[in-house]
Amino acid sequence: MGVFETIGGAPVVRAAVDELYVRLRDDPALAEHFVDLDMARLKAHQRAFLAAALGGPEVYSGSDMALAHRGVRITDHDFDALVAHLVDTLAGLGAPTAVLARIGARLAALRGDVVTAPPSTALGA
Repeated sequence: MGVFETIGGAPVVRAAVDELYVRLRDDPALAEHFVDLDMARLKAHQRAFLAAALGGPEVYSGSDMALAHRGVRITDHDFDALVAHLVDTLAGLGAPTAVLARIGARLAALRGDVVTAPPSTALGA
């Protein structure tokens, strides 16, 4: 059985995306990325992307990750926080630990396309 089916399929993906965006908008470090966005459209894209990425039958036809995140200024910290929120959300919906590790690994592969902010320089460097 694939990851998509193991976590519960489309109903769980829908619930996960809804909960994920509640968490992201409530996170003071991430909320600024979601101001003045069409959340219904964003959630629809995220559901399609997540379902396809997890091996579901959906076909993701949105922008590629690099194009979709160009100019958004996402930091490594933002990326890590989003992945943590998604993993916590899926865990709360009953996804097995082994599946969560596989999902985390798949998301980690997207870091280079999603992180768009230049690395900050340390003081005194």
